[in-house]
Amino acid sequence: MKDQIQTGPFADRHIGPSASDIDDMLAVVGVDSLDDLIDRAIPEVIRSHRLPEVAGPYTEEAALRQLRARADRNEVFTSMIGMGYHGTITPGVIQRNILENPGWYTAYTPYQPEISQGRLEALLNFQTAVCDLTGMEIANASLLDEATAAAEAMSLMRRVGKSESTTFFVDGDCHPQTIDVVMTRAVPLGLDVVVGDPVSDLPSAGVFGMLLQYPGSSGRIPDIGPIIHDAHEAGALVAVATDLLASTLLVPAGELGADVVVGSSQRFGVPMMFGGPHAGFMATREDYRRSLPGRLVGVSVDAAGRSALRLTLQTREQHIRREKATSNICTAQVLLAVMAGMYAVYHGPEGITAIAERIHGLTGVLVARLLAAGVDVVHDTWFDTIQVHVEDARVVLARARELRINVRAVDETTVGMSLDETTSMAEVDSVCSILGSQAGTWAVTARDGIPPDARRTSAFLEHPTFHRYRSETEMLRYLRRLQDADIALDRSMIPLGSCTMKLNATAEMVPITWPEFANIHPFAPLDQAEGYLQMIRELESWLASITGYDAVSVQPNSGAQGEFAGLLAIRGYHEANGEGHRNICLIPSSAHGTNPASAVMAGMQVVVVKCDENGNIDVNDLRSRADEYAERLAAIMVTYPSTHGVFEEAIVEICDIVHEHGGQVYLDGANLNAMVGIAEPGSFGSDVSHLNLHKTFAIPHGGGGPGVGPIGVKAHLAPFVPGHRAVGDALGRKDGTGAVSAAPWGSAGVLPISWMYIALLGPAGLRKATEVAVLNANYIAASLAEHYPVLYTGPGGLVAHECILDIRQIEHETGVTNEDIAKRLIDYGFHAPTMSFPVAGTLMIEPTESESKYEMDRFVDAMIAIRAEIGAVGNPDRAGDSVLRNAPHTAEDLLVEDWDRSYTREEAAYPVSSLRTSKYWAPVGRIDNAYGDRHVVCSCPPIADYT
Repeated sequence: MKDQIQTGPFADRHIGPSASDIDDMLAVVGVDSLDDLIDRAIPEVIRSHRLPEVAGPYTEEAALRQLRARADRNEVFTSMIGMGYHGTITPGVIQRNILENPGWYTAYTPYQPEISQGRLEALLNFQTAVCDLTGMEIANASLLDEATAAAEAMSLMRRVGKSESTTFFVDGDCHPQTIDVVMTRAVPLGLDVVVGDPVSDLPSAGVFGMLLQYPGSSGRIPDIGPIIHDAHEAGALVAVATDLLASTLLVPAGELGADVVVGSSQRFGVPMMFGGPHAGFMATREDYRRSLPGRLVGVSVDAAGRSALRLTLQTREQHIRREKATSNICTAQVLLAVMAGMYAVYHGPEGITAIAERIHGLTGVLVARLLAAGVDVVHDTWFDTIQVHVEDARVVLARARELRINVRAVDETTVGMSLDETTSMAEVDSVCSILGSQAGTWAVTARDGIPPDARRTSAFLEHPTFHRYRSETEMLRYLRRLQDADIALDRSMIPLGSCTMKLNATAEMVPITWPEFANIHPFAPLDQAEGYLQMIRELESWLASITGYDAVSVQPNSGAQGEFAGLLAIRGYHEANGEGHRNICLIPSSAHGTNPASAVMAGMQVVVVKCDENGNIDVNDLRSRADEYAERLAAIMVTYPSTHGVFEEAIVEICDIVHEHGGQVYLDGANLNAMVGIAEPGSFGSDVSHLNLHKTFAIPHGGGGPGVGPIGVKAHLAPFVPGHRAVGDALGRKDGTGAVSAAPWGSAGVLPISWMYIALLGPAGLRKATEVAVLNANYIAASLAEHYPVLYTGPGGLVAHECILDIRQIEHETGVTNEDIAKRLIDYGFHAPTMSFPVAGTLMIEPTESESKYEMDRFVDAMIAIRAEIGAVGNPDRAGDSVLRNAPHTAEDLLVEDWDRSYTREEAAYPVSSLRTSKYWAPVGRIDNAYGDRHVVCSCPPIADYT
């Protein structure tokens, strides 16, 4: 089959091993050909034996021309729609050296903090900026968007509050998409949402929490202090959705008593991108830090007492707490948070305030001119957004359109407009003319829309980091210093199992900064986004063909959101069939931690299914659980290939058992990289999957985000995929489950990457990539098998796309742990494999198809050399003074005058000779995790700690 359609030239650039390398590797694995490998590794019962129906293969130039033709169908108007999305100016030094720099966008989540100090410092800057601007005590390292941050705030307040009420109140002046997402999230949790005026419409029976918008979506600046006070008196907690730029001029929500503050940092230099990705934020009280969802960067110390950063309080995360997790959020929008934080660093408090004052000043000019012309301005307070009464909103929108300006239609007789950093006086003139204000009335004094009592007086961004890098030269060097502290995919192989760190090709990345993709508002008239919609429809169709599903929704903007959306589709299907009582979700004990957390969020009860000694689902236990809960069985969540890195031969039987008992099959698509072009989950029994575009389909991990997690569904579930009130039936359905993300098409701005990936590889290239992904994993497993036991294998002793090395016996005999091996790999210049997941005391390795034989051999040589170092330790009593236990070694560690360790400096620094000419030096030694959790500091420490 692989010879029926030829792979294109891009496949040879994307796939690491050459043809001769592949032959050599096949010999090591002990198979005759790639076809032979796939026949032995992948059960025949799931094979599709057809190539997916996708475009390509194109050359890079041809693919870019094709995508350019689609981009040219978009029209970039001046956007004054607002609703939480604004034009912004990305400083060139940030665009080129972060957004377009593989040193930043190919990095992984900073679980190995010693080689992540650069992006951790950048995230700490972001957290500090959010805390300062919101007036709160602690902030996380970002969430997915403003709407989902608001939904997370609702859940947080429900957990930490003392009220017995199940009612949540939402200010009617919140952004419509925020209200939509909050309502979607509330239903499966059994919470009632009331929307209205927080002064006059509060339920008499009380609420457990409320959400306010400050400034409001209408632009009005409400006096929220008394509202918050009264809510607290009634036993409720209050979240406030706010604007970071407005917070430079307004008394911050934290100073007015807010318990949680959420929002989006999009206008801090991140383009609108038709809705995302953008870094949402959440800030709260120190008392709630253990309930704060998402990632949290904290300050700790390393083995030598140096200040060092790490992700703190990880016991909050779903990997450990599973169905008791505070959230299913598995990621942050790291790349976008880094951009927003660096926007604050580059401009500093004075620069950001000046930007805010200019926007407010222009808005004041606009208001003064309109009032002078007799136009009815709805509110007498504002920051950057106003609404006006008109005779016919449609006529006003049409006039604006003639001048290539988009304004917001609030209702038939009200329009709104928001000004931003990009607004010019000429555009203010245009808006005045659109609304009937003539040039003769323009000589007026600007109005001030901020009441004196609402003016901010407190300082912010006082840390030296926000004052030091004003010149581009200094900013450039700062970004380079942080980048050099980290290991990203541009430096070496990142062998993380379950994470698929493949090539993010430059040609795939180019289109995301094209203005036709970057500068379109998510709620722009859809005839201005025809190219976007064509590209999205094509991508959805290709993904459906690849997976064997009938429909795809790209709205979920992370893998965890995809899980949630998929389970909501199952829930909606059962309810439509009159079986809303079905609420049991079967989950194998080996499952990724987001699975049980997502099931609980979707209103389901988790029942664990056992795995056998080979890591496979115990089919007998599954049948027993299915029989026991037959009347209530809603779904099973299964990862395939399994989390243990093997193709379970019983997968079709597993699907049949669940279907026989009335349930639906949710197949986690995290490991789809082992199936593209070879097996289709929608064709061998699954009803729904989420697809990690940031894994299988080449969107970069960005240091921990962005991710995109669309769902593929069979036809019977298609009516229940996410909808979105802002665009009605433009998604192709009128009665979805409600929005799960703020934007209708999620993180649309990075979808061109996956479009390019598929079009460049084409049908045969996609299959070849899968074949080599499986080969590479088996090559590493075979190369290391005599040195480290491979924990799980499938038929014929083969693995899927990843393998697990069992370190437990080594630890028992020598005292050397998997963590010691992970930290020692840093000295060799490698990021560590995945540690202790899915089995404690193991290392999980996934090379992907993009790694060359040369690089894999380098990694194998490092692991073999480390095995020899383990052998030299001999017994647990000697582990403490070993080169492994003291790894990683900084240059400072090795330059001490008195060296009293049992190994030499050379053995520590240069365990293989090639490191003498190319060496990564860890900036810190092994970090003290326990210290960091005991002393939680989550904003920039005193500058003395850096010096």
